[in-house]
Amino acid sequence: MGPREHPLSEPRRFWIRTFGCQMNVHDTEKVANLLHHAGYGAAGGPADADLLVVNTCSIRAKAEHKLYSDLGLLREWKAEAAGRVIGVGGCVAQQEGDAILERFDQVDFVFGTHNLRRVPALAEAALSGRRAVQTQASRSLDRFDLPERHPDCAGATPGRAFLTVMEGCDMFCTFCIVPTTRGREISRPAAAIVEEARQLADHGVCEVTLLGQTVNAYGRHDVRRGRAAATGTMPFADLLAQLDAIPGIERIRYTSPHPIFFDAELIRAHGELASLCPHVHLPLQSGSDRILERMRRRHTCAEYRALCAALRDARPDVALTSDLIVGFPGETEADFQETLELVEEVALVDSFSFKYSPRPGTRAVEFPGAVPAAEAQERLERLQALQDRLRFAAHRIRVGQTTEVLVEGPSRRGGSQLRGRDPYHRVVNLEAGEGLTAGARAPVRIVEATPHSLIGEPLRAGTQDGLKTGHGPADEMRRGEPSRARSMEATG
Repeated sequence: MGPREHPLSEPRRFWIRTFGCQMNVHDTEKVANLLHHAGYGAAGGPADADLLVVNTCSIRAKAEHKLYSDLGLLREWKAEAAGRVIGVGGCVAQQEGDAILERFDQVDFVFGTHNLRRVPALAEAALSGRRAVQTQASRSLDRFDLPERHPDCAGATPGRAFLTVMEGCDMFCTFCIVPTTRGREISRPAAAIVEEARQLADHGVCEVTLLGQTVNAYGRHDVRRGRAAATGTMPFADLLAQLDAIPGIERIRYTSPHPIFFDAELIRAHGELASLCPHVHLPLQSGSDRILERMRRRHTCAEYRALCAALRDARPDVALTSDLIVGFPGETEADFQETLELVEEVALVDSFSFKYSPRPGTRAVEFPGAVPAAEAQERLERLQALQDRLRFAAHRIRVGQTTEVLVEGPSRRGGSQLRGRDPYHRVVNLEAGEGLTAGARAPVRIVEATPHSLIGEPLRAGTQDGLKTGHGPADEMRRGEPSRARSMEATG
């Protein structure tokens, strides 16, 4: 049996596989929106697609290897139907470019992180047999100039949306490839960001997450050089205040900030802006000053502690989460112990933790003192066991409190339960009820804690105490709960 022919009367359909960070997830949404505007329809899965795009991540070697494995399998997918097209985008595409076309003849086009707008044209050219690579870096703001959300292009969760405020990174941490794959910092004009947020609110979005590789560095170069008025940017705290004033925007989050770009105004905003969520994802990477210096993080552990304290002074119930790397070249057991101590001291509610992954083109690949893989794995497991205990302790403190949940959809626990997130970015599972569909906001009382989520009971409509949260987990732990956290056993 030969390849399946595509009926000429049907629109071409696309499917996108996404790896990596929230910026990649949002890039996928942008590409999907562009394809909808170009006349494509969304496929129900790869089997129904004519165009398959793989949006890649290169932050760790595992994600890059997964791409190459997937591309090998997609050779068969392409051969099953005539006219199928494969595109590769994202950070690996930006880094490897032509090498992907040379290595994988089943790939039709490659596009970099600055070239999303070219995807429909590249897909069209592929139908005529023209293979192409578009990975040119750009300092132009044109890459942010995208069409409004197409009616058929709904976000992953009704009521919630990502919003890019800046891209790129000028920090050049020794372990990180992002400045190479995403380019140097560039900030969007504030007016364009505010207008996009207004449009999202008009379409029913109540929660926006501001995105940037170092999101709180937004506008810093322009402000420092006295060019903010000319470029339309402003300090990050001022941008938050403008977004806070938009009717319909009830929750604002941002990720990922860098500790050195928190100024007094941004810290104060956490105590003053009603819609700014009481959650800060604050990457640490290591609790050892010696390792932080080798990582070129540009802050000390004492400065990190002081920042955590300042945020809690401004917003006592703030939940702090982080990113952590173990097994960085030269890390000793003593360095790792300092990481464990700092994580417990600042009472992180959650964290993403990983073994160090050497990335070509970064300074750290040349560093001596590689940590044996088995030792790095053992440290990772110890760190994650500590985080499990801290998370469960924080969750147990929440029992009896009330909060508001933005419903995402069916719970992974199954049955009739739904899941959503509260302002602290905690997953809350609750029983389905009247009006509780994806995108709904529901006041709930926390009735049970599990190691990885909370169980909530919906409150009756009109309940007046639905949004009272009491003391947050970190606030309680600072008032005597750390001993309880230390005594808990890891529960997986």
